[in-house]
Amino acid sequence: MPSQGRSSTGASSASASRLQDAWLHRGLLACLLWPLSLIYGALFALRGWLYRIGWLRTERVPVPVIVIGNVIAGGAGKTPVVMAVVRHLQARGLQVGVVSRGYGRRTDDCREVLDDSDPHDVGDEPALIHHATRAPVFVARRRIEAARALLERHPATQVIVSDDGLQHLALARDVEICVFDDRGIGNGWLLPAGLLREPWPRHCDLVLHSGERPAFAGGYTATRSLAQDAVASDGKRVPLEALAGKPLIALAAIARPEGFFDMLRARGLTLAETVALLDHHDFDTWQRPSGSEYTLLCTEKDAVKLWRKAPDALAVPLHFEPAPEFFAALDAKLSSPDGYQAA
Repeated sequence: MPSQGRSSTGASSASASRLQDAWLHRGLLACLLWPLSLIYGALFALRGWLYRIGWLRTERVPVPVIVIGNVIAGGAGKTPVVMAVVRHLQARGLQVGVVSRGYGRRTDDCREVLDDSDPHDVGDEPALIHHATRAPVFVARRRIEAARALLERHPATQVIVSDDGLQHLALARDVEICVFDDRGIGNGWLLPAGLLREPWPRHCDLVLHSGERPAFAGGYTATRSLAQDAVASDGKRVPLEALAGKPLIALAAIARPEGFFDMLRARGLTLAETVALLDHHDFDTWQRPSGSEYTLLCTEKDAVKLWRKAPDALAVPLHFEPAPEFFAALDAKLSSPDGYQAA
């Protein structure tokens, strides 16, 4: 039986947490890794130069492309931004498609994400995006291949949103949205000594802060809150207030699981145990904590995989709403002569 307030985490998750902490400060570990970051930076610069001189090709598709990504490692809340942007464009009457690499999937081909797709084959985030927005979603190792396949299968598509891909220069883009969480740029160093995948600042059309507070000046903000109801695998909704005072176990396999746990506690829920797993955990070897009387709570992203092993788990959706000014700026970018004109 789980003990009150106990936290469970694996050794690999703890190691990842230590590295994340090192990326925030220029301490001993970061300094030891700094020479490797110079090599990483040189290779990144060489790759960019090869694209600029045409040795590596950037290819364009016949519809506007919005790339939503980040320049920091470890996840920055990008997937909620993708879903918010897709829903906004859909509300304007546009046919929207999504492309993604499908991080963590066990396949390597180009395929469409369908209602019955196994998240292990398409990736948990693409599966969630398709389920939540009903937009067509294609995954491929090269996003340009996914974009072409999407347009062939869904020729009425008017805008493509790329889930991640700021560094995937093979796909030409019309708008770049860079997402930051509360960590900002960390210690300002490149991987593996710091958070940065590429040097910052860099050109970007829009910057959106997905955390509770802007990590630095500039960019747009968003509000984040848990939904009023948890969702069962059969679609039934359970009010969170009905779970107050009941024995609960919370599980999260996301970049920052403690954020999810804190939001549950802020809603008045008492967590007997928290289970923090590595982002994109596949749950193949996961064993349910003992104690059948405990209700299992998880994130929406985890639910697409977890429901196959624990169909009684309840997913708690995250409501993510960028500021209206963000959407106004996005519409202005896309309404340029080369962008779209909404019907």
